[in-house]
Amino acid sequence: MRERSARWLWAALCLPGVGCTTVVGLDKPYHPIEDQGGGGGGGGGVETGSRCAGLPVTCGPEEDESCCASELVVGGTFNRSNDPAFPATVSDFQLDRFEVTLGRFRAFVDAYPGSRPAPGAGEHPLIAGSGWDAEWEDRLPPDRAELLKGLFCDSEETAWAWTDEPGANERLPMNCVSWYMAFAFCAWDGGRLPTEAELGYAAAGGAEQRPYPWSTSADDETLDRDHAVYACIGSDVAGCVIEDLPPVGSKSPQGDGLFKQADLAGGMWEWTLDYHGDYPPECVDCAVTTGGTERVMRGGGWRSAAEALHLSTRDHRVPTTRTVGIGVRCAREP
Repeated sequence: MRERSARWLWAALCLPGVGCTTVVGLDKPYHPIEDQGGGGGGGGGVETGSRCAGLPVTCGPEEDESCCASELVVGGTFNRSNDPAFPATVSDFQLDRFEVTLGRFRAFVDAYPGSRPAPGAGEHPLIAGSGWDAEWEDRLPPDRAELLKGLFCDSEETAWAWTDEPGANERLPMNCVSWYMAFAFCAWDGGRLPTEAELGYAAAGGAEQRPYPWSTSADDETLDRDHAVYACIGSDVAGCVIEDLPPVGSKSPQGDGLFKQADLAGGMWEWTLDYHGDYPPECVDCAVTTGGTERVMRGGGWRSAAEALHLSTRDHRVPTTRTVGIGVRCAREP
């Protein structure tokens, strides 16, 4: 299989005017605590429901889109990791235009622990048994105070998005969320985690097999700071700091995928439903929901080396992992 694992993407990156810093496929290794038409402009999409009531319309490049917008992904067949040996078919689904913002996540925190999912919540309608498992209850914080402690996951205190009071970070992609917390948020929000096949399909532009979401063809390998947030090149501040992380959709429409989602490559690594393992040879609305220990992430992030953003790259971490490089995007039914 032509797969690039982000495990090998840790690299010494030298930034002009900054010097050399360790940039890894996911994050620094000492922080263990993503009308059709590519680049086709902002969507606006369908809002995700009552959870977004009262949130300001401030997302997108012009700051005039709902941060809760969700766009239709028209199903079809594609090759996972752009490898013809691993075809997959997905049905139509909605995928949020933006990664979950701090502002959206704040409502989940304010409702906690009432926002914890019930057994079976967040299930993929075509994948039996994929909803919330009651055995995962102890993987979530018991109360709001403990939840808040976990949202400050950066030992250098320079790169978490969360603030206890609303402020300038509300449009940043939320980070420091474990797989369990990402699942819980999407279920509470009326959605679910996308499968690896669904997220890969959206990023590849379906059968177009784009190397990057914005590519104009299967051979277009264009990657630069006009299209994606990566490699800590978002500011002139030394090192990898929160100033390098712009609001969601800041590279739209140039960096949008075929189905209008922004930041499918770069920004945040995004959790998927799947356990990591070999691709299932038969895949029609499939996901690996048993037999694993780590969950798959896709898309690369704001601290990632360039190679991590390529569609052939997949990575995985234990589901309790919380770092400043991992966020979440929700899927839902059309």
